[in-house]
Amino acid sequence: MRIVFMGTPDFATGTLKALADAGYEIAAVVTQPDKPKGRGKAMQPTPVKEMALSLGLPVLQPQKVKEESFLKQMETIRPDVIVVAAFGQIIPPVLLAIPPLGCVNVHASLLPAYRGAAPIQWAVIDGQKESGVTIMRMDEGLDTGDMISKVVVPLAQDETGGSLFDKLSAAGAKLMVETLPSLEQGTAVLEKQPKESPTPYASMITKKMGDICWEQPAQQLERLIRGLNPWPSAYTRLDGKNLKLWKAHVLEDDSGALPGQVVKTTGEGIFVQTGEGLLCIEELQLEGKKRMRADAFLRGYQIGEGTVLGK
Repeated sequence: MRIVFMGTPDFATGTLKALADAGYEIAAVVTQPDKPKGRGKAMQPTPVKEMALSLGLPVLQPQKVKEESFLKQMETIRPDVIVVAAFGQIIPPVLLAIPPLGCVNVHASLLPAYRGAAPIQWAVIDGQKESGVTIMRMDEGLDTGDMISKVVVPLAQDETGGSLFDKLSAAGAKLMVETLPSLEQGTAVLEKQPKESPTPYASMITKKMGDICWEQPAQQLERLIRGLNPWPSAYTRLDGKNLKLWKAHVLEDDSGALPGQVVKTTGEGIFVQTGEGLLCIEELQLEGKKRMRADAFLRGYQIGEGTVLGK
């Protein structure tokens, strides 16, 4: 089976490596163009490009996959199947039609739930008990193609966006390797998705989403903190500086204080009133400082009872 692989971020590297380890012929790896990064604005290759080069695979980096020159390259390569994992561009119908076995996608949710760009973070933020990976044959819709295979991955009680990312990346790599033989042999059973998804569209995550609104319930804020860990992180304001929140737990008590007001500080953490219940901040990071546990932070920084966060 002759494969073209399309992917960009860390999530996709596991699938590329698994396909190579399984002995598949990978005729080309397609990824996004290098981008300037850091203070020096040096051009940075994508994680998939780095992985492909380490495996000795040819890399293509079109600005847009609908470019005529790129499409001609794909016709020349003549892949049997195109494997897509978090590529980052919409695949046009003309490209979908090139491989006889179609384009198959590693999607990090149990479709039809969480169609969209950020299913991993939203599963944590929404308090889901399980997530998973779906291998689907792509069509012109947004994550609406026929489903080929699935694997369920339970969420731990302290699951973060980062830890679930790692779990689903590994699960997706394994599932793709297990699924491709059925496509090649013509034994795959494709299941059509219902028109409507049971969950809202998993829209892209933005830095602004991390701005804590203390009027929300503590339980909702705790899930937001986990879902946005490690990027872009949840944050509030303390004495005019950004304060990132990395870990917290919920208490159902209500102090009668204003939302965002510090009720007490102990070795356990910083207890803050929310719109419903208390949030105990266990790990945090003040702007310009390193991440640390709350007890260590409090030894060097005084937060008085009654201090209001977020102003």
